[in-house]
Amino acid sequence: MKKALALMLAVVMLLSFTACSKPAAPAAAEPAAKPEETKDNWKIAIVTNTVSQNEEEYRSAEFVQKKYGADKIVHELWPDNFMTEQEQMISVLTKIAADPDIKAVVINQAVPGTNPAIDKFLESRKKDEVLIIYASPQENAPDVSARADVILQPDELSMGSAIPNQALKQGAKTFVHYSFPRHMSIPILAERRELMKAECAKIGLAFVDATAPDPTSEAGVTGAQQFILEDVPKMVKKYGKDTSFFSTNCSMQVPLIKAAFDAGAIYTQPCCPSPYHGYPSALGLNVPEDIVGGLQDVIDQTTKIIEDAGLGGRFSTWPVPAAMMATIAGAEYAVKWLNGETNGKFDTKVLAECMSDYAGMDITLNPYVENGVAYDNYLLFLVDFLTYGKLPS
Repeated sequence: MKKALALMLAVVMLLSFTACSKPAAPAAAEPAAKPEETKDNWKIAIVTNTVSQNEEEYRSAEFVQKKYGADKIVHELWPDNFMTEQEQMISVLTKIAADPDIKAVVINQAVPGTNPAIDKFLESRKKDEVLIIYASPQENAPDVSARADVILQPDELSMGSAIPNQALKQGAKTFVHYSFPRHMSIPILAERRELMKAECAKIGLAFVDATAPDPTSEAGVTGAQQFILEDVPKMVKKYGKDTSFFSTNCSMQVPLIKAAFDAGAIYTQPCCPSPYHGYPSALGLNVPEDIVGGLQDVIDQTTKIIEDAGLGGRFSTWPVPAAMMATIAGAEYAVKWLNGETNGKFDTKVLAECMSDYAGMDITLNPYVENGVAYDNYLLFLVDFLTYGKLPS
């Protein structure tokens, strides 16, 4: 496993914030629903992508299962090609629904097709008796908010300002945004791009809107990764080394980091912020068996490699893995709900405590706002940057 994460993250795919309020089951209006006899007869199902899709999600579920035992934590997987295997996704949730002891479901990521699968699940289970948590949903906000009790996602919209400003601190003069039509059809990602573009204009960065191949298209993951490896040097030649690169797609992070590193350019943040996302494979790190407890070791290795290359301050990410935090904190919240330690299904105070306990720092949660509507159970979180080396003065 020493190299497993580094190798597998190379093929990570897809993924992968004053308005009128539309409450989605606020705690004050909801009875403190919880299953009967929760102290003993409960199970939590955690659904993640496979190792090849996102190892952080997979390993975080393993971590929870090891903590509470396989008799309490059921770990199920989405199919690798979930975009074309929707029926298999429904089968996964149907299997979970058949176990009456499963009284909470944590889904990370809530990829396209999750909503129909949950609809099938709820045909045989009462929604009031089951806690449903989504992480990083990729379907429309009104639809996911109506189905999930709690939704967790990195604050993509605040990143529209945070990422360009971090890039500026790193010495960037140009900001390149790689994406493709399918991702730009996702409202939150499209809005983030527009916010990035506006922020770049405000702070004096040139914004370059670059289209890359979709990894789910005929080009596949390999074709998309090869495009990045070939295109970044062209961009650096055209705009110079003080160019920061960003991509909306997970499978592009490894080649993007490698190409930016080799060219001496700037890389501000992965699409899914984490010290594990892209960096280990791109830089050839030794990854510990315990990727939850071994985080600081990976950060130290990354810092040394980047500083030894004379690129200190030009690479950054979040200090905690966003995907792992969503799984672990979501599961801990589910345990507290099952044991009657929350004020109903939706208790932001307890949820923030669960996330802070994992991250070792305060976590702020804000409702997602789209088209002037606030979805109170759709919570966004933001963490300050970890910069490898000192920022330029």
